[in-house]
Amino acid sequence: MRTTRPILRTALPLALTTGLTSALLLGSPPALATEDPVDALTTSLYAPRANPQAYRQADELEGAKRSREAAGLRAMARTPHAVWLAGRTPDEVRRETRAVVRDAARRRATPTLVLYNVPGRDCSLYSAGGLRDSAEYRAWVGAVAEGIGGGRAVVVVEPDALALVPADCPDGAKDTKDAKDAERVKATRTAARYAQVSEAVTTLGTLPRTKVYVDAGHPAWHTVDSIVPRLVKGGVAHATGFSVNVSNYSTDDANAWYGRLVSSCLAYVDKGGKASACPTQKWRRADARRWLDRHVPLDAGRMKHFVTDTSRNGQGPWSPPAGKYRDAQDWCNPPARGLGARPTTRTGDPLNDANLWIKTPGESDGECLRGTKGPKDPERGTVDPKAGVWFPAQALELVRLANPAIMPPENRVPGRGRDV
Repeated sequence: MRTTRPILRTALPLALTTGLTSALLLGSPPALATEDPVDALTTSLYAPRANPQAYRQADELEGAKRSREAAGLRAMARTPHAVWLAGRTPDEVRRETRAVVRDAARRRATPTLVLYNVPGRDCSLYSAGGLRDSAEYRAWVGAVAEGIGGGRAVVVVEPDALALVPADCPDGAKDTKDAKDAERVKATRTAARYAQVSEAVTTLGTLPRTKVYVDAGHPAWHTVDSIVPRLVKGGVAHATGFSVNVSNYSTDDANAWYGRLVSSCLAYVDKGGKASACPTQKWRRADARRWLDRHVPLDAGRMKHFVTDTSRNGQGPWSPPAGKYRDAQDWCNPPARGLGARPTTRTGDPLNDANLWIKTPGESDGECLRGTKGPKDPERGTVDPKAGVWFPAQALELVRLANPAIMPPENRVPGRGRDV
């Protein structure tokens, strides 16, 4: 799985409250003495201005007398989702972040911000990019922190950065031909990656009303004993917790269980245990629960929490046809997926602080080839848009197959208050 870069939009965001009343939003501490306690009680999640292509597609559907689908697309666009911070100079990202945080505050809402600019991002593949070195990244993260200031925010730090470190990249040192030197270069860049993420977590974690979650991939990627040491090196000790399933399709049940296991293993390691002894998502659940009861009883107040990306997991993961593709890329624009649970802080899980739409639904994962020469995606029969570009076919699939449903009932005309 690779996380895909969104389109960067400069228009001032809008906000949409979700009717949430959360006195301790995302596990936050009691309101500061200088903070209006009513504001803390009524804070909701924030919806930035949607991709303009979402409304253009909805207008086209309306013109074709497909009003239900148009209404579903508009509802998807209005749903709170994350603002991705990538590229831009420190001055630009400071201004952008400040504008988002201030607009959200005016609307008594909390924005979700995603840092996505670490050097060597995505092994220079589908979502290639990021800054050149640690010094540039340090200045850029500092500018984000200045933009947030004393405002309220949820920050997801660098999707995939720990799950896909330079040592994992097939060409992680392609600028050298000597095998031993290449391994040394990979090791140096991997150590730098951990330091970059850890410093970002620490910098943002000092902000008074910011909750920081460092990305932990998803349950079909790393096992618990593999990702936990990476989270530790990436500074999770200084974070509120971690994020799961960013830009992926794992089910709510799989994500919740993975989150519980990762959180428990972090607590176990913090007490001196070894990650290799922790139960993983591959264990029988009954065996894992017995281990947890014996070694790490659930104590949400002392454990790291997590947030879950439910933007596109309404139908769960895609199962590629057996033996059809050399590399099925099940993370890349899989067919017949649907929107998932709406963003909320009322998850019913003491460790899961929020279900969020972190990936912007409707934006492509990349030009998926599934091991073929292309240029078409063989599963869809079309050339998929580049990562972050609006994908009308996929957007419509997500709306049609949303679970829970997002389109209005068939016997109701969108925008009217009576059946027809």
